[in-house]
Amino acid sequence: MLLVHPVHEAVRLAPALLAAVLLGSRSDNHVWGLLGLAVVVGLAIARWFTTTYRIGPVHIELRTGLFQRKLLSVPRSRIRSVDVESTLLHRALGLAVVHVGTGRQERKDTGFRLNALDARGVPQLRAALLRTAPAETAPDEAPVRPAPPVGIEIAHFSPGWVRYAPLSLTGLAIVAPVAGLLAQYGAVEWVAESGAVTGGVHAAERLGVLVAVVIGIALLLALTSAAACASYLLRWGGLRVVDDGATLHCESGVLTTRAVTLDRNRLRGATVAEPLLLRAVGGGEVEAIMTGSRRQQKVLPQSPRGEVDRVMNHLLGSAAQYSVGLRTHGPAAARRRVTRAVLPVLLGALGLAIAQLAGAPIPWPAWLAVAVLATAALALAWDRYRGLGHAVLETEPNWLITRSGSLDRERHCIEADGIVGWTVRQSFFQRRAGLATVSAATAAGAGRYDVADLPAGQAWDLVEQAQPGAGDRWAVHSARTMVE
Repeated sequence: MLLVHPVHEAVRLAPALLAAVLLGSRSDNHVWGLLGLAVVVGLAIARWFTTTYRIGPVHIELRTGLFQRKLLSVPRSRIRSVDVESTLLHRALGLAVVHVGTGRQERKDTGFRLNALDARGVPQLRAALLRTAPAETAPDEAPVRPAPPVGIEIAHFSPGWVRYAPLSLTGLAIVAPVAGLLAQYGAVEWVAESGAVTGGVHAAERLGVLVAVVIGIALLLALTSAAACASYLLRWGGLRVVDDGATLHCESGVLTTRAVTLDRNRLRGATVAEPLLLRAVGGGEVEAIMTGSRRQQKVLPQSPRGEVDRVMNHLLGSAAQYSVGLRTHGPAAARRRVTRAVLPVLLGALGLAIAQLAGAPIPWPAWLAVAVLATAALALAWDRYRGLGHAVLETEPNWLITRSGSLDRERHCIEADGIVGWTVRQSFFQRRAGLATVSAATAAGAGRYDVADLPAGQAWDLVEQAQPGAGDRWAVHSARTMVE
């Protein structure tokens, strides 16, 4: 810590240190720069003297702070995950960073985070943190399922997966901030006056503006794709997902290694994310749904659909039935999607028609744009309907599967034993169409998972199939209400 914290703080406060150095150079007094560095290093070293932690039988405690002391106490029964991270500096010194996840959304500086621990003691510490006595288990936890065989590697990284990296917005998210930062320091003027841009302008005059735009888009796509591939390799290189029966251990990273350990007893399902571009090439992602955690933990990054199905089959323990076809929701759900997608385009076309009748000149490209948008809206509506469906796996335990979306399609698989409540709701337009949305409430993941636009007559049948007896209780309650 005496080395890690000063380096970390110096990098984090680099702008302030640079300002101190510039101030000293302008005033011919370099003491300002040295004084700023000394203050940063001194405060960082003070962390070693003011940071202590304790692993107790019921709570874990962390004491921090120099001028303002802070004690963070977390019940061990609230521990949902243990993340281990090691940067290049940590790995060179044989250290690691341990972050204890409790399921609540928290800022980086308010979580239970142990920095610069001896890496040799981290596995034992991680096992101790995830070991919870039966008396400490929350009373609303679902029963423990039979554990799978010990020590199974359910996934590992393959270099061929990199081809899926450009199909996300990661590359654009990397390039855009860098371009904005360079623009603030006059990079735009420098690029505009460079020979490459001048030559490009002359080439555009010879080849045409359309060709130049196509070439520019191609260069931008190549740059963002390269950035996405590099980020994917650094983040997910060396991925290994191991299930030892009690925990699910995910480890990955090239420069900075990250290891996440999830308690299997708190696993309540998984989500398969299939964005449009990734779905078009047969890929997907897998995220774990954990009790008490709103943040879904990614288990498998962008990867082939075969790997996604294999990991899902293992997590659900129902390999023979996971690939069962989903039930469609009928023509009323299809009409609802067509109406919601096409209605804005029709309103726009109606506005153009009224304007033209009023004497305003409407160019033909406007009508062409309306036709293109209408076609795209119909395609989107049809794809959204094709992606709508549900199923109930009647295994031990039962599983509720629901899928929806088009541009950002997701398939949620939730353990029925972890569902604590059901809601059947109908909007005004759903009542007219004879549809309803069934919501399953759970203490895991997003907290609510919807089966959207289901025929109203099948709503409580679905509840009864997923949790036998729940639909009957509703029927008895409804009968008593009618009698009263």
